[in-house]
Order: sequence, then C-alpha cells, then structure tokens
Amino acid sequence: MRGLVAVSIALLSLSTVEASAEAPSADDAKNPAYMWDLSDLYPSPEAWSAAEVKVKDQVDRLDGYKGTLGGSADAMLKALNDVWVAGKEVARLNVYASLKGDEDVRIAANQERVQLAQSLQTRWQEKSAWIAPEVLQVGAGKVHEFEAQSGELKRRFDLYLDNILRGAPHTLSPESENVMAAAANVLIQPDNVYGQLSNGELPFPSVTLSDGTKVERLDQAAYAKYRQSPNRADRKLVFDAFWGTWNKYEGTFGASLIAQVMGAEFDAKVRHFPNALSDALFADNMPEAVYRQLVAQANAGLPVFHRYLKLRKHLLGIKDDLHYYDIYPSMFRLDAPQHITVADAQRIAFDVTAPYGPEYAAMLHKAFSGRWMDVLPRPGKAAGAYMNGSAYDVHPYLHLNHNYDYQSLSTFVHEWGHAVHTLLDNETQPFEKSNYSTFIAETASISNEMLLNDYMVAHARTKSEKLYYLGEGLELIRGTFFRQTMFGEFQLAIHEENEQGRALSGKRMTELYCNLLKRYHGDAQGVMKIDPEYCIEWAFIPHFYYGFYVWQYATSMAGAAQFTDAIEHEGAPARDRYIAMLKAGGSDYAYALYKKAGIDMATPKPYQALVKRMSRILDQIDALEKSK
Repeated sequence: MRGLVAVSIALLSLSTVEASAEAPSADDAKNPAYMWDLSDLYPSPEAWSAAEVKVKDQVDRLDGYKGTLGGSADAMLKALNDVWVAGKEVARLNVYASLKGDEDVRIAANQERVQLAQSLQTRWQEKSAWIAPEVLQVGAGKVHEFEAQSGELKRRFDLYLDNILRGAPHTLSPESENVMAAAANVLIQPDNVYGQLSNGELPFPSVTLSDGTKVERLDQAAYAKYRQSPNRADRKLVFDAFWGTWNKYEGTFGASLIAQVMGAEFDAKVRHFPNALSDALFADNMPEAVYRQLVAQANAGLPVFHRYLKLRKHLLGIKDDLHYYDIYPSMFRLDAPQHITVADAQRIAFDVTAPYGPEYAAMLHKAFSGRWMDVLPRPGKAAGAYMNGSAYDVHPYLHLNHNYDYQSLSTFVHEWGHAVHTLLDNETQPFEKSNYSTFIAETASISNEMLLNDYMVAHARTKSEKLYYLGEGLELIRGTFFRQTMFGEFQLAIHEENEQGRALSGKRMTELYCNLLKRYHGDAQGVMKIDPEYCIEWAFIPHFYYGFYVWQYATSMAGAAQFTDAIEHEGAPARDRYIAMLKAGGSDYAYALYKKAGIDMATPKPYQALVKRMSRILDQIDALEKSK
C-alpha cells in the first residue's frame, strides 16, 4: 500500500484563496525548489547501481536459511531479520528507480533501471517464498513458544507469522503452490486483453460539436472532457457516439471479464474459500459483513442521493427527464477562474489539518522544509499524482502535477494525508509492521479532502463560491461512495451468477449493470432516465480486473466521514483516536484498528455519517438558493 498511493479527484476550481502576486512561469518547473531531492535515497545513479549489486548478493543468499526456522527462537529471528532487511533495501532501490523514471519517461536508462529494480523485487519474493510453508511445518504451537521466548521476534513479526498461520487452511502443498504460482501469469491475461482492446484497438468515433469543434478521436480522455459540456445536445452526442462504439464489442468485453471472474473463482475453489469475495478479503482479514453492510447502507441512502439528482436537474434547468448524460456538468460556476500557487497549497494544508493537533503540524512543517515533492508538470514527466512511502529509512516522496486550480489543491492535501500517515507510522512501527492497509490509507487522505471542502465553504467570499464548493462536496460523495459501491455491488452480482451456476455473457452483464444503474439513479421513481444504450458502461471500468478492489474507497470515505465529524465536534479525544490509528500502521488488521479508534465498519453508523453529510450539504444549498 505504501509503495504507490494514487489519487483521482473531480475537477474543481478555487476563488477563496489569495493568490500570489505573480503567476509562476513555465521555467519554474525546472527550479530545484519545485523538484524532489533523490540524493536522500542515493547520492547518484552510480551509487544506486553499486547498492543494487550488493543487495542482489544479499537476496541470493536468503534461501540458505531454509530448514532453520524450527531450530530455535533465535534461529527464526535471525532468518526473518535478514529476509526483511534485504526486503527493506530492495524497496529503497525500487523507490529511487521508480521516481527517477517518472522524472522523464523518455530517458531509456531510467526505464531500464526500473526494470532492474522490479526484477530484484521478484527475485526477493522468490528467494523468500519458502518461509510460509516452513512456518506452517514448524506449527503454531512452536511459533507461539518462540514468540514467548523472544520479545523482539514477537514485537516485529507476530502479525506476519499470524498471517501465515491463519492461512494454513488455504495453503497448498509445495507442488500445488508452484502450480498456482506458474498459473499467475495466465490468470492476469484478462486484464491485458482488456487493456489491449480498450486502449489500443477500439475504433473510437469522431464527432462534431454544436460550436463546430471536431473531436477526431472520442477516446476515454476525450469522453471524460466533453461529457462535462454545458451544452446538453453535445453531451448526448458524446454519450451516444462513445457508448455506441463500446456496445459493438459487448461480447468480447464480456468474454474478457468472464475470464477474470472464472480466474478468481478458480483461486477461491482451489484454496478452499467459500467464494471469491471471501478469498479477496482474507489478506486484510476483513469480515465479509463490512462489504455487505456497505452495499446495504448505500442502498438505504438512495433517497438522499435521489434528492441530489433532483437538485441537479433543477440547477441545470432541465424541463424534461434528467438523463445519465446530465451527471457530469458542474451544477455551479464561479464568476472568474482563480490561481493557487504551491505556497498557497502549503498554507491551506496547514490550516485544513490544524484539527489534527501539533504533532501532525510539526511533521507537515518538517516535510515542507525539505525537497520531498516533484510538484510541477513538464515535458516528459509522468502524469498523475501519488505518494511513495516505501523508503522506510528515508521519508515519503510525492509526485504531483500542480495546475494551480482546486483540483490540484485537493490532490495536494490528499497526497499529504498519505505522506503524514507514513511519517506517523514510521516513527512508531518497525519496518515489518509499517505496510498499512488501503482501508486505513484512504481514510487518512479522504479525511483531508473533507476538511478541505468544509474549509473552502467556510471561507467563501461570495454566495456563488460557497455554492460551488458545496456542489463539489456533493460530487465527491457521489463519485466515491455511491458510484464505487454500485461497482462493488456489480462485482458481487457477476460472481454470484457464476457461483450459482448461471451462464454469464456480455449481454447478461449489461442487464445486471443496467438494473443497478436504474436502481441507484431512481429510474423507476422518475428521478433519472437510464437509456439502455449506456448500460455497457461496465465494460469501460478497468478496476473490475483488479478483483474486489474499488469498494475500499467507499468504506474509507465512510470512515473518514465519521472521523471528521467526530474531530470537528469532539475535538482532542476524537483527534487522538484518529492519530493513534495512523500511528498503528500495519501492526494490526484494518478492521481491528478501526474498532480501536471507535468505528465498527460492519455497522451502519459510518455509512450513515456519510449520508448525513450529504444531506447536510443539500440543506445548505437549499438555504442559499432560497436566499437569492
């Protein structure tokens, strides 16, 4: 989780922040002050190469410990220590290679270094793959006896060993494990097929918009841009053309996703899990009840979501039916574009995270004093934004492409939420317990986004600004909670079709997805009309090839909603529980860490807190609209 924490946030804009006097020039992207300093990792590429040779030798000697784990507590500690020390250095090598590669993707030497680092990571995994079978052979009784004898073994490795031991019913013979490992490359092929077809071979159409703009290739990026058009006829044209193309390949995309589903079901069956969902949740030790509670509470909150859709119809001035192509244009517009510098973003980040207390602020101040970020876009630099915190003995690094707008500000506070989480974790936990769960990680970042939205609303100078930020607060909930939960419910549905022996096809997936689109968006209640041609949207979502994945963002947002609400109302006690959870890192399973912090993700409360937040924002908008 710590290796690459990425973010995708809805496009926003800013007008409440006092911008710096001068807009920075393009040359600022080359200013060292705006770039990270990788010498904190290695002083030069040559130093990296020398370290790579040394670490490779360490890795190649790891399987020499085979057969020693059951000898004594000291023998087990010695072997695990050396494996994890090597792993820590492998991670550091990968961080440097990855960051250097993203500085300019056009430089072949940097990309070759990435390949070398990835190969060494794989080598480390291969050379330590014997540990789990051998721990199981040693047995739980002796492992616990060793932990009682060695405080350091227990302090550093108890959760790691517990994970291995609780996986005993799902661990196969060495021969079978080798077969499953060999099958891994086959099982990831559906994603490769999807990527090749959707990104490389799909014949995207061209369209001409009402203002004469000719979109030569209506691909995914162009669709994301033009679906937001304020002209309703253009939005419909874009939807019709884009989804019309995808509908022609319904069978092929269906076959690809079916292969993904069958691969997950195959793994679950071979490893003696009751279903693919149980298999997917096992690594985090997450109760299946959390997944099903999320789905249940999202459905219970649909009346509030439908209220939002009715507001959208009203604000867009739509007199007939609201359609699915009306979901993306902004409901509110600012009077003038605004500009946020990196210095502005830093200042606002301090203000927004002030409720977390002085310890959090001190870490943020220390981080801003160093060159930990590559901030501005430039030719050749990789797109997107992420935090890489895998260099345990150094510090996190942040890759940003700051565009001086509110989207950039949101990304900034989101990624620094991950970074400070990493700092708190590293200060408290040994390396072996520093790899935290996605469930916790996304709460640490989404909480910052929520506090930011509240901050922007509170500091808005005009009614139009306040309405704009309230509207973007609604969009955050729509896209991260309701939409991601709908995706999660779709994944559950297609797996259950397979598990119950019913035939799947692209057409059947479209039917299942269409039913969900209609239920979530209130088609039967006359809230939004879902046109059948758009129900192929499931084929567009790459996350379905990552297993049961997207639902984690929805649960994390619910946890963030309850935390931010508690911090804003309770103050220090809630803050201390939250910070303690971040400091816990990977010392316990995510569900248990939430419970220690006062949140049970298997109960309705966190999800209800998020729905109440949405309702509260709607009330604020109603009050402002009535005051016109």
